[in-house]
Amino acid sequence: MKDFSEKVALGRTGLQVSRLGIGSSYHVPERACRAAFDAGVNYFFWGSVRTPGMGRALRDLAPRHRSDLVVVLQCYARLPWLMRRSVENGLRKLGLDHVDILLLGWYDRKPGRWVRDEAQRLKDQGKCSFIAISSHQRMLFQDYMRDALYDILQVRYNAAHRGAEQEVFPHLPEEDPPGIVSFTTTRWGDLLQPDKMPPGETPPSATDCYRFALSHPNVDVALSGPKNDKQMAEALAALEQGPLGEDEMERMRRIGDHVHAASSLFNRLR
Repeated sequence: MKDFSEKVALGRTGLQVSRLGIGSSYHVPERACRAAFDAGVNYFFWGSVRTPGMGRALRDLAPRHRSDLVVVLQCYARLPWLMRRSVENGLRKLGLDHVDILLLGWYDRKPGRWVRDEAQRLKDQGKCSFIAISSHQRMLFQDYMRDALYDILQVRYNAAHRGAEQEVFPHLPEEDPPGIVSFTTTRWGDLLQPDKMPPGETPPSATDCYRFALSHPNVDVALSGPKNDKQMAEALAALEQGPLGEDEMERMRRIGDHVHAASSLFNRLR
């Protein structure tokens, strides 16, 4: 693979997706979303915080480019009527009749029956095409990947949090696997901070953090959370630069181990 510019199939969904996804939570500007679309990005995650910049971009792009867009709507609601309201409000604000993916957000325990039933009803009614689930508890993904309801798994994966390499990725079915989307790719910015680096080490760029996640063969999409044009340009650069070399991967692992160890020590001392 020379770079990450070509779209790939998102697991068994049949959706053709860009390797980079854009999240809305850090108030990405409308113009930056348009620049991403022009650069070939089609995976737009109007998610944890449904900020207006991405909303305006999607409302404008959808009438002419709906078939080229993969729109993800995240819902944290744990009550059926709140889930439906959340989805319908999101559709109304985007001017869409459906989203491609409904993401059930942050399920560190298995969703109850009513959550599953309501998500299935929304899908049956055509308000979403596929259902995804996210969690910070990696071991749960072994159950989620065997559940026919979930076509996409959103998994925390970065140089400091590599547990998915043992607890998630090796357990994916060989036939018709779910799509895999990585999140917290910069570990909430910790991997970019000079004061969090090992002695004598300079921090990697955000570009390298996205390249790290995408270099794993099981990751289809790496989510980014740019908040301005500069950060968007850094994210888009990952598409052109492609996979990290082995020396670069080893450096990222070394930095990730240091960041993870320092964080674990801080948490124990608090």
